[in-house]
Amino acid sequence: MPQQPLDLIPPVLPIYPLHDQVIFPHMVFPLFVDKPLLPTVEEALTADRLLGVMTVLAVDPLSGREQLARIGTVCRISQVLRFPEGGCKVLLEGLHRIRMIATRQSVPVLTAAVSLIPVRANRNPVAQALMQSIAALLKIIQSFGQPVVEEVQRALEQNDEAGRLADILAVHLNLELKEQQRLLELLDPLERIREIHLHLAAEVQRLQLQNQTGTDAGRRGGRNQKESLLREQLRQLQNELGDEDPHQADLRHFKLLVEQGEMPDYVRSVAEKELARLERINPSSPEYTVARTYIDTLCHVPWQRGTEDLLDMDRAEQVLDEDHYDLEEIKERILEFLAVHSLKAALRGPILCLVGPPGVGKTSLGRSIARALGRKFIRISLGGMKDEAEIRGHRRTYIGALPGRIMQEICRAEANNPVFMLDEVDKIGQDFRGDPAAALLEVLDPEQNDSFTDHYLDVPFDLSRVMFITTANVMDTVPPPLRDRMEVLRLAGYSDEEKLHIAFRYLVDKQRQANGLEDYALVFEEAALFKIIKDYTREAGVRGLERQIASVCRKVARDIARHRPSLDRIVAADVERLLGPRRYFSDVAAEEDRVGVVTGLAWTESGGDIMFVEASAMTGSKGLTLTGSLGGVMQESAKTALSYVRSRHEEFGFDADFFEHRDIHIHVPSGAIPKDGPSAGITIATALISLLTGRPARCSVALTGELTLSGRLLPVGGVKEKILAARRAGVRTVLLPARNGENLRELGEEARREMELILVDSMTEVVAHALLPAATATLAPRFVERPPVAVPPGS
Repeated sequence: MPQQPLDLIPPVLPIYPLHDQVIFPHMVFPLFVDKPLLPTVEEALTADRLLGVMTVLAVDPLSGREQLARIGTVCRISQVLRFPEGGCKVLLEGLHRIRMIATRQSVPVLTAAVSLIPVRANRNPVAQALMQSIAALLKIIQSFGQPVVEEVQRALEQNDEAGRLADILAVHLNLELKEQQRLLELLDPLERIREIHLHLAAEVQRLQLQNQTGTDAGRRGGRNQKESLLREQLRQLQNELGDEDPHQADLRHFKLLVEQGEMPDYVRSVAEKELARLERINPSSPEYTVARTYIDTLCHVPWQRGTEDLLDMDRAEQVLDEDHYDLEEIKERILEFLAVHSLKAALRGPILCLVGPPGVGKTSLGRSIARALGRKFIRISLGGMKDEAEIRGHRRTYIGALPGRIMQEICRAEANNPVFMLDEVDKIGQDFRGDPAAALLEVLDPEQNDSFTDHYLDVPFDLSRVMFITTANVMDTVPPPLRDRMEVLRLAGYSDEEKLHIAFRYLVDKQRQANGLEDYALVFEEAALFKIIKDYTREAGVRGLERQIASVCRKVARDIARHRPSLDRIVAADVERLLGPRRYFSDVAAEEDRVGVVTGLAWTESGGDIMFVEASAMTGSKGLTLTGSLGGVMQESAKTALSYVRSRHEEFGFDADFFEHRDIHIHVPSGAIPKDGPSAGITIATALISLLTGRPARCSVALTGELTLSGRLLPVGGVKEKILAARRAGVRTVLLPARNGENLRELGEEARREMELILVDSMTEVVAHALLPAATATLAPRFVERPPVAVPPGS
């Protein structure tokens, strides 16, 4: 390459700041120039095509100013290729080293006063020996399959000057930017050639080690040795490329997490111990994965990280009222919790259990509580859960071990004080894998859940700040020890008026948005909604009502999508056309007063319901038949009722020996549905008295209550649900034990005004209200006896 005469290089040059690269003399380098630096190239083209190139050593992150090296290279622009979209590509030829003395201007072109650094010739014996050694090293590198650049080979053959050879080799050694700049600033050619010799010697040693590792591994053979060889080669390549070993990166990452993580001291000591153990495990071992996952889990548990509670009671009350209609007892309990929490900061979360039929808003109430408190919300379903490890976690004895669902969800929430809803606590299973309900005892016990120990984590975690809310349809299947740890809040079913309010306030708008009708003024009239409630749903909650409203919205959306005339107001007359024939009728309205048939009330996990109890007698010998899938409690109630009726034959007016030659059959229809519960005693007794006295039972009167052998009437549960069920079925008179009088306050004003609720103290009062006089019987004789059938001789 022809050199520019030293006296022809001007003292002031345009300076080009070059990132991630150093240009040496004797080097040809293509450079792509962006628009902002295009004026610098234009200035150089007008100044003898000479350009000073300085390497950018650092950039100030605040001001954006670039720190340039003081020593660079003056280059000649030998070729320019301009791009249509702007910018250009130039070919630079490195000429001489220059030193930047001072900058003259920076806008629009950076210029600086420069001085040339004279070239030192060095052909002493030491330099010649180093050059010969370099030639030998390059041949060794070539023998390992590494190519040698033709320009380097030519410089060695021409026995070029040591400084020139060092500059050429420095370009092709793939050195780091700082090392390249250091070589450029070494002005003594002998020092430069020594440094190049050291780099080449190190490269030869690396290649020899790589070759030796491959030879040894080939001798040993085996899959594990080959993997180790590949990992070692990969590590060496990563070191050469400046990449980090993944194993070391993992260790550094976890050390930083342990040091900076907000965890108690006893947890930090466990994490540090496991981290030291991880350093000694081979990354290819399965145990490494187990240990790594465990440390990662420990570091991401929110040991001391939680959300701040919003203790504004007015706001909380507003949120609860916005999301749910009625449910005053539940709302009052949440406001009490906030009030106490505002007075006492370290308050343990309550364990609430919301019990009620499906569709009354138990799960959605949990979300509202979380929103009112400003906490995160977690929900898991316990229905069908049979493995204890789902709660307590798996022990770290195998690769697939995981924490329990409790700790998994808390880690996902990234807070140690969420609102945690455990749905369907009454449907937990049990088998050979353990009893999840027993595992929940520690989770839901306020006295010991401040040190809950998951089997996987094996260190205590404080669950006392978590607000647990459980839900259930009935409490009968919940084990007593678990039931004892929870504060039970019952959600009764809704009356028709309450369903109407809920539909207007929540369901209609929700389904309009869910079905793409936000921009359409679809209005449901009150009569239409009431018709849907009465004729198309029969439930304690509002889930079925919401489905019917959604069905109407979908049909309107279909008409709109097809550009047909669509309804903008749903009236009662439109309901049957949209939803089809009515699905439910009044069970009692279609009945008539019958002997031995009494209307009872039941409380099921789906809410209240009516049931008929039928009694009949036939010729026999003191037999008692019970049918209708009756449970053990109802069978005992039937036997007790029969014994009571037999002991009071004089009071009710029938023969004492009626049972001597008769069989009694008690049946509860819908035999495929299992029935049980302690509230059918007076209903069965009334059916028997009706049968034995021939007095028809009023079909419009419903009964509930338990009976003892001495004739006492015991109170029952689910009063509100049963009364609402009677009202839905068209019953207007309900007989209740007197001790259930306090429960009537749960009813709405409309239900109390519409229903006749009679409190009774004895079976005499029950009979007086429930049975008609015998003269009005519509079915005859109280005992139906078939005449004997004559059998022809010889048959």
